[in-house]
Amino acid sequence: MSSAVESFVIKRLLIANRGEIAVRIIRACRELGIESVAVFSAADARAVHALAADRAVAIGPAPAAQSYLSVARLIEAAQSAGVDAVHPGYGFLSENARFAEACASAGLIFVGPPAPALALMGSKIEARRLVASAGVPVVPGETPHDQSTKGIEAAVDRVGLPALIKASAGGGGKGMRRVAIADEVASAIEAARREALAAFGDGTLYVEKLVERPRHVEVQVFADNAGRAVHLFERECSVQRRHQKVIEESPSPSAPQELRERMTSAAIAVTHAVGYRNAGTVEFLVDGASFYFLEMNTRLQVEHAVTEQVTGVDLVRAQLLVASGEPLPWTQTQITQRGHAIEARVYAEDPAHGFLPQAGALSIYVAPHMPGVRVDSGVAEGSDIPVYYDPMIAKVIATAESRPLAIARLAAALRELRLDGVRTNVTFLIRVLELPEFRDGRIDTGFLDREGARLAAETPAAHESPPRASRATPRDPWDASGTEVAGRDGGYRGGRRSAAGTEVGGHRATLTAPMPATVIKINVATGDTVKKGEVLVLLEAMKMELPVRAPDNGTIGAIRCREGELVDADTELLELQ
Repeated sequence: MSSAVESFVIKRLLIANRGEIAVRIIRACRELGIESVAVFSAADARAVHALAADRAVAIGPAPAAQSYLSVARLIEAAQSAGVDAVHPGYGFLSENARFAEACASAGLIFVGPPAPALALMGSKIEARRLVASAGVPVVPGETPHDQSTKGIEAAVDRVGLPALIKASAGGGGKGMRRVAIADEVASAIEAARREALAAFGDGTLYVEKLVERPRHVEVQVFADNAGRAVHLFERECSVQRRHQKVIEESPSPSAPQELRERMTSAAIAVTHAVGYRNAGTVEFLVDGASFYFLEMNTRLQVEHAVTEQVTGVDLVRAQLLVASGEPLPWTQTQITQRGHAIEARVYAEDPAHGFLPQAGALSIYVAPHMPGVRVDSGVAEGSDIPVYYDPMIAKVIATAESRPLAIARLAAALRELRLDGVRTNVTFLIRVLELPEFRDGRIDTGFLDREGARLAAETPAAHESPPRASRATPRDPWDASGTEVAGRDGGYRGGRRSAAGTEVGGHRATLTAPMPATVIKINVATGDTVKKGEVLVLLEAMKMELPVRAPDNGTIGAIRCREGELVDADTELLELQ
């Protein structure tokens, strides 16, 4: 073991996360001789990450708000385990300045940027101002002082349609709404604010001009405590659905060398302007030869493996070194790209039914073992996919000497991946990889939003079995005995006796929850007259909003749910007469 490792400051590390990123960090700890401490909720007691760590600490009930999102419980776990440092992973509290401050107050090293940088970049409004002052182009937009619905509407008028209404504290598409016509603006504002408050506890909004059909290209950056900063080139992330990335690759097929150099220089300028430390990502919208700053992700990214594969570096190891006070392990000239890497995110979701998240047990899970293929996963055969968290099963990454070969290798690896027990998006991913538009590099950020439903409908049924019946497994609301089909969102039972055994008349429909979910908003009251397609109840499950719509014109009868209530699959929400 090298002297750098022998004098390592971090001896024991708490990983404040779950799933594949927790497993990834545990592996880096083993190489450095660091003792790893996992945390787990009641839903994750037998999860792979909890079993893989040197030690595991329970942190509370299954809901994330009472476990993985609880600063107090995580600090208590860190202190009880006697750790030196905390790695937040990504998602959950990874970009939460309050969590970073709490770690510092407890005498713990936070493996990430300092709290002021988190706070600064956590506000998309402040980030825009700072970045613009550093000479980096930003998307035209406006941040109204008047944060009322009327104030935001006025800002939309000044910016012009089409526009994006975005949460200042947002990320990953949360709290973001696209508006193209004036009649949509008020409802989009309310939805964006509601989602932002639920996800980030901050409903502040701003407005950006919508850049039509842009590409999404991001630059990986890294800085040490002495202020030295490097970039590790770019990743193309334009294949996304509802602002959630699906396929990522590096190098970008849409970034010629001149554009690459300008973007990487801009990313370094942002890094210095923020006073950034550790790993981060500067994201850009690319419109032809022009690019605009989108946001800075102040954490490791889900798609970091793509960069690791084309540069040959270990970003998690570097995070731990820099957090311990070591200098960057490489200079800019030592970082080079080699070949092409591409990643697909495998989710427990049903593309045929609106990409509805799935939950249940993986009765079969066999990862592909092929040259040039890496699989990052936090599951094993028999693992549960809980309803409480993001439904990602694995990331499959293929590396080759050229983009066409990398794409072919990834498609082959996905075909070798064996999954059973829940529906997944594997077949859909293969379909996307085989598209001529994708192979030619002609996909923009809105492509899957425009074509995803068509692609899903054209995709042959996957080899995965449907979810097995259990209270934790979401019912398919569009495929049940004696059930009429309401649409692609919530479910309802009408006609004769339903699959759940509730007697219903030919002029009355009982609308039910399609899966375990939280009731976010009830838009109607008893006696209200509603039209077909109108959103009656809004649910949230597995980080996704699920609208329950009226299957026909009618009158609201009994309402059997409350806002804020956690309901099981098949729970009756309301009656429509």
